[in-house]
Amino acid sequence: MLTSYLADIEQLLDEQQWEAATREALDLPQIAVALSDLQLSITRERVKAWCNEWIRPEDPDRNALGADYERVSSNAVARVVQEEGASVPSLALKRLRLRRHARTPPRGFSFDRNVNLGPEANTAIDTCSILVEAARRWYAHSAVHDRSVQANLARLAVLR
Repeated sequence: MLTSYLADIEQLLDEQQWEAATREALDLPQIAVALSDLQLSITRERVKAWCNEWIRPEDPDRNALGADYERVSSNAVARVVQEEGASVPSLALKRLRLRRHARTPPRGFSFDRNVNLGPEANTAIDTCSILVEAARRWYAHSAVHDRSVQANLARLAVLR
């Protein structure tokens, strides 16, 4: 399900649907935090902590795009609509759940294509690539072994 969601973001980039790809990618931190919670709830503080841990360059000492990672983290945290206490990101989880029957396309998006595109496209590609990489890193290093995440993914897969 998560793999299909990430592939859909890459497909949207491939189809040059910058706004839709960015919207889906910016939901990834909320989805990850919700999947880690038994009640599928999030708080702004937990989303910020997830961003601080997972949205980062592979080698911070050799990466000149540090400001891009901070911008993406800030944008992701700013999207958290929170009333009093914790909330459930229902729309983001619904879009994730819709991917449960989707097949993962065999090809992915090459993030190197941004050479001849405009600033909106370059920003979307940068934002999406940072968030997709963070989500993949989170899943591979943490979520794949987390019983709460796996139980929530299974629960979402059977909900109608």
